[in-house]
Amino acid sequence: MDLEYGLEADARVTDLASLPKNIWGKASTKVAGWGVSARAEFAGTDFRQANVDLDTSNKDADLSVNIAASAGRGFKVNKVQAIKGMEVDGAHVTVNPRYNLDTNVADVVVAFSKDGTDVELTASQGNQSVKISRQVDSENRLTPTIASSGAVSLEWERSLGNGNSLTTTVKPNESVDLQWKDAGWTANINMPLDGANIAGTNVSIKRELSF
Repeated sequence: MDLEYGLEADARVTDLASLPKNIWGKASTKVAGWGVSARAEFAGTDFRQANVDLDTSNKDADLSVNIAASAGRGFKVNKVQAIKGMEVDGAHVTVNPRYNLDTNVADVVVAFSKDGTDVELTASQGNQSVKISRQVDSENRLTPTIASSGAVSLEWERSLGNGNSLTTTVKPNESVDLQWKDAGWTANINMPLDGANIAGTNVSIKRELSF
């Protein structure tokens, strides 16, 4: 049994009692070739309610199942999904059915990956979208997304080496988002759009620490 734990904190607060934003713990093990894990997360120091993720996977079967739930006075399942992978004519194909019990919305994601090109189709009763991701060269990847609702976006990921990257996502009439990953630091910059004008800027920075 492997155990992990940690917390997310805001270093800007002056009240030490409210310093932890999230406290989490995770236990994982293997049973008959299946990897099994359970993760619980509490908001701040309120331990009356926890968000719980239950995962099981089998690499040989290329199959995984995830259950998102909440636990407190009772146990409530919120979301269920499974991912099944397979090889078809040199391409890797995954089928990902999902069901949200809170909203009673079901959809399925079918992904296709071959020779540096990834295609992802998402379909539900009310909406369909297609995302095409292409590795242009060793440093650049472009990903346009089109939805049946008329929404479009374009993502450009630029590799900076050593696992670092800068990702720009443009959503016309909505926002421009930048994500910069650098040696454990992640900076997110969100700029809402009002027509062709930038309406403001929101910045968040976080750092991953290992103990």
